Amino acid sequence: MGQTYELLDDRLRAFIQAQRIFFVASAPLSAQGRINLSPKGRDGSLTVLDERTVAYLDFGGSHAETIAHLRENGRITLMWCAFDGPPKILRVHGEGEPVFRDDPRWGELLSRFPAEQATAGGLRAIIVVRARTISDSCGYAVPFMEYQEERDLHTRYFDRKTEEEFAAYCEQKTHNGTSIDGLPALPLPLPPLPR
Repeated sequence: MGQTYELLDDRLRAFIQAQRIFFVASAPLSAQGRINLSPKGRDGSLTVLDERTVAYLDFGGSHAETIAHLRENGRITLMWCAFDGPPKILRVHGEGEPVFRDDPRWGELLSRFPAEQATAGGLRAIIVVRARTISDSCGYAVPFMEYQEERDLHTRYFDRKTEEEFAAYCEQKTHNGTSIDGLPALPLPLPPLPR
């Protein structure tokens, strides 16, 4: 039977940190707008900031739907599910905010992540999520799956790019500056990394 929680206590934090993948869902206000659901990996790219706040690193890609939705309405849900061990699904329903490279909070937030992720190529924003509701459910139908290793294709691809090449990449992707539904997404030109 599912429960709701006031806080991300030590047990829930340990569960979050043990998962190799999490999922992010967001949506625009428009009834005709597209709902976005994305898997997120990269070990060390998510951290629990406090008992009601998590943050994850947003790396370059073909789209910036989550950023656009957060800029419009802030609604976001993060989900983790156990693919090994006892069954469990955990959701944080909350309000999210993209923190961009030119935000004064950038350095302090980035310091909360492992250095190998914080200095990785292709980092364009930090998504901060403040929980409104924290809940779990049984996860009885989630299959057992065995973790093998991280895929490093994304990391290698963006680590090869200079800052100038990454900024150009972001500008040439159709749905980085605006979402599929035409909402403002990533600020372009991409703000440079703070020195």
